[in-house]
Amino acid sequence: MRSVFLKRPHISIFRPECGTASPVQTQNEIQKSKPVVPPTAEPQASSLTAADLKLALNQQLIQKVAAEQATAEKIERPAKNIYGLTLSDLAAELKGLGKEKFRAGQIYKWVFEKRVSDFEEMSNVSKEFRKELPKLFSLHLPKPTAHLKSKDGTQKFLFKLEDGYTVEAVLIPSEGRETLCVSSEVGCNMACAFCFTGKQKLKRRLRADEIVAQFMMVEDMIKKDNPDARVTNVVFMGMGEPLDNPDEVFKSIEILHEPTGRNFSRRKFTVSTSGLVPEMYRIAQSKTRLAVSLNGYDEESRTKLMPINKKYPLPMLLDACSKYCEETGDRVTFEYVLLKGITDQLEHAKKVWQLVRHIPCKINIIPFNEHPGSEFQRPDDAQVEKFHAELMRLGAHVLLRRTMGRDIFAACGQLTSEFENKPTNMDISNSKLGGRNRV
Repeated sequence: MRSVFLKRPHISIFRPECGTASPVQTQNEIQKSKPVVPPTAEPQASSLTAADLKLALNQQLIQKVAAEQATAEKIERPAKNIYGLTLSDLAAELKGLGKEKFRAGQIYKWVFEKRVSDFEEMSNVSKEFRKELPKLFSLHLPKPTAHLKSKDGTQKFLFKLEDGYTVEAVLIPSEGRETLCVSSEVGCNMACAFCFTGKQKLKRRLRADEIVAQFMMVEDMIKKDNPDARVTNVVFMGMGEPLDNPDEVFKSIEILHEPTGRNFSRRKFTVSTSGLVPEMYRIAQSKTRLAVSLNGYDEESRTKLMPINKKYPLPMLLDACSKYCEETGDRVTFEYVLLKGITDQLEHAKKVWQLVRHIPCKINIIPFNEHPGSEFQRPDDAQVEKFHAELMRLGAHVLLRRTMGRDIFAACGQLTSEFENKPTNMDISNSKLGGRNRV
């Protein structure tokens, strides 16, 4: 039988400090007598695995990227257009950048009152801050691509936006006033049967800066011929339905109204709607004037011409008009287009008056303005006069709208930017109505 021996660990019985032997000691005694030898120092990296190194490097990279992103948000963010910021918006932006609040007022005055187009011209702003401003904000304006002048003095402007779309604005002179008709959308969703813009489907809604830009550019352009020229009234009756883009429309009004800037009176703004009833309260809130495109003498006739009437029928629309009058103490302007054989008969005048007689209002009657592809016709002058006289006889406050800019397709219902091959002028010899608006 094979002997099995257990190998015992080697145990030193010598004391290193004295080099002399001693009797056999217990295991504990041996351990106590053993000198403490410090471990050999090794490079730090040798104690880290490859995975440890990778993790550490990743953490450093994450921290670096986070720091760079935070810096980029403060310094390299997209520039915001000053023309689209209210004074309070601008002040909040500057506060977030650690700048003094009063700087907002300085910038607003330079842009809207002194009309500078370069931050370097803002002489009461420090040079260091002037260098920062172009990185933070822009003063971009659309490019004017066409400017037409009518025989009656009306001017039409075509502006090209950053994305290539175009919008039209019209300046209408009348008895010492310069009324600017601005667009709120590229195209329109309302699809009113008689309107040229309605044939151009909605492409997009304009931003506040693009609406404000129409005002600023037109006013600057007319000042070149006459330094004292100023826009006196603004009507949202251009391309688009203003209440289909309410946030940007009312923001643009606030920007132009701001006393520190252009200081344009709220009472000089008129917002026209085809009848988006849920948004009409905002016109009263903004303390601006209300105009409503009526264009029908009953439910059936209005629905045929204006599809919006299916969703918001006449009782709802007229109730909203009454509430506007109650809240503001102001009158509503009803706009009524005369279409030959469709809305221009004397019996139609009577029905129109029955609809609106209990609402403080005035009625603008507008002979239809022709445009390419239209199925409607303009009534002759004699019929227009009869319709006007009938409403007057019934007791209505009536304005026979002077047709302005019809020869350059700048009249009511003629604006569009889609038809590149549309004519730029037309023969208007079929109507002799002109001169002043007639009450």
